[in-house]
Amino acid sequence: MKNVLITGSNSFIGTNFEKWLKKYPDKYNVETIDMKNKTWKDKDFSRFDVVFHVAGIAHVSSNHKLRDLYYSVNRDLAIETARKAKAEGVKQFIFMSSIIVYGSRRYNKVISKDTIPKPVDYYGDSKFQAELGIRSLENDYFKTVIIRTPMVYGKGAKGNYLKLSRIAKILPIFPDYDNQRSMIHIDNLCEFIRCIIDYEKSGLFFPQNKEYVKTSEMVKHIASAHGKKIKLVKVFNPLIKMISPIGIVNKIFGDLVYEKSMSEYEFNYRIREFKESIIITELESECN
Repeated sequence: MKNVLITGSNSFIGTNFEKWLKKYPDKYNVETIDMKNKTWKDKDFSRFDVVFHVAGIAHVSSNHKLRDLYYSVNRDLAIETARKAKAEGVKQFIFMSSIIVYGSRRYNKVISKDTIPKPVDYYGDSKFQAELGIRSLENDYFKTVIIRTPMVYGKGAKGNYLKLSRIAKILPIFPDYDNQRSMIHIDNLCEFIRCIIDYEKSGLFFPQNKEYVKTSEMVKHIASAHGKKIKLVKVFNPLIKMISPIGIVNKIFGDLVYEKSMSEYEFNYRIREFKESIIITELESECN
């Protein structure tokens, strides 16, 4: 039996992971703690084998007024939590980072193990600085895990996936633009983290779905899940290419992938194929 503490109540990933572990009541005892006030400092971490830190500010902003908040929550709180975990005998500390540490999303961006992080905003930089602080604490008795996820989607996820889902339900046509994105469904991510705990891993990790995602194909699958057909057209492609530097266009149609070899491990965590994961996400959201 492994005792797991999730630091960060009501987060998308944390909530789903808690539900995931509860499917194995004979293997894991899981608790969640709110990190929004100082009471977490009084929590006895010594009872836990693993601390999974998901507390943080997830949205990306360049607003200078939010700078201190990003570093206080995403960096300082994460490192302070890791120090407490180490001091109280926790064996493994898992930190949720992001592909955003590699910087802005440009076209034809392929990330390899040799790619050097170059964060360009407070979110990315605060996450990367947290990584460095946490990894510096590792020793033979305290294992640290950094997970740089690509876009995570599933029921309850916010951000670009939700926007595309809404679009797919109402538009009759959508640009058939060739691009590739690394993504991971929440079930695949939860299984990945569970395996990281079981195998008592440490280091830097890059989980992703088996398949790269083409935005137009994803929109098509979303529409299909609702019994709707959407026509993919190439007429807008020259315009998309022309305005590619614009942030929202780049986020939707830009390329941003991990080399597939980076995401292969000795355990199988990809329990959902891409098309299946879209159907599950849409039907679960519809039933909500």
